[in-house]
Amino acid sequence: MTIRATVIGVGHYLPDRIVENAEFEKTLDTSDEWIKSRSGIERRHFAAEGQTTSDLATRAATAALADAGLTADDVDAIVLATSTADLTFPSAATMVQAALGMTKGFAFDVQAVCAGFVYALANANALIVSGQANRVLVIGAETFSRLMDWTDRGTCVLFGDGAGALLLEAQDATGTKEDRGILATDLNSDGRHKDILYVDGGVSTHSTGHLRMQGKEVFRHAVEKLASTANTAMGKIGMTADEIDWIVPHQANIRIINGTAKKLGLGHDKVVVTVQDHGNTSAASIPLALSVGKERGQIKQGDMIVTEAIGGGLAWGAVVLRW
Repeated sequence: MTIRATVIGVGHYLPDRIVENAEFEKTLDTSDEWIKSRSGIERRHFAAEGQTTSDLATRAATAALADAGLTADDVDAIVLATSTADLTFPSAATMVQAALGMTKGFAFDVQAVCAGFVYALANANALIVSGQANRVLVIGAETFSRLMDWTDRGTCVLFGDGAGALLLEAQDATGTKEDRGILATDLNSDGRHKDILYVDGGVSTHSTGHLRMQGKEVFRHAVEKLASTANTAMGKIGMTADEIDWIVPHQANIRIINGTAKKLGLGHDKVVVTVQDHGNTSAASIPLALSVGKERGQIKQGDMIVTEAIGGGLAWGAVVLRW
């Protein structure tokens, strides 16, 4: 018998404040057209004063539980992907655990920046397949607006805040690629590329810091590595690109999204795109896109989905799952 970690609930949350591109024209040498042409982004959401990453994560988790018709008492573990936790410690995941009223099980954070949700899915899958948990809430949540240098037009216009969550459950399966659930994962990192995407602060340097990025270098690595990891993950189950119903990529930049799809030999009609409305929400972007894709009626039960992401580290990876 094979056990698969199967999606039984999905949800998301976006802060109330919507920031259109035009708002940046007041303080930066930029324009709506400049931002859209280079990134595809039209607007993003920013967390309110006092609103934290764990707040956003809790709202998304509550939505995923409601979608599944379950409560926190039915959950064994929480895996939360974030680079913008409320505090140095404890983990944001344990704060969500408390906010949900979950008094059993365990919770922990995963930090792999924009690839964080893929890493979190892979960890949650391992917990379920190994029998350590039956149901796992997997959350991606970020307040990247708190890391921006508002004088740097190359970065501050790209990022937004938000959260998304999936509820995974152990289900019996046949062991074939026709099963529902997570079918394959592929994770990678290469620390030699730290300097092209990082935050110039942290606990041991006694500062919060700001996000710094070499955009051209990130783009150069992104398309090749994203297509490669997607192909590697598909290859583990003998799957080809023509079997994909949807690519749900990390929503960083429309040119990266389109370039990766093209490299995989897929048209735009096979890609769930939300970057225009949310900007780059880092680890939150994939679960946000999955939730919105389902809400739109794009993603349906039985669909074969490939999701991939790359972020600072560099860290990158892919997950193949049947919805």
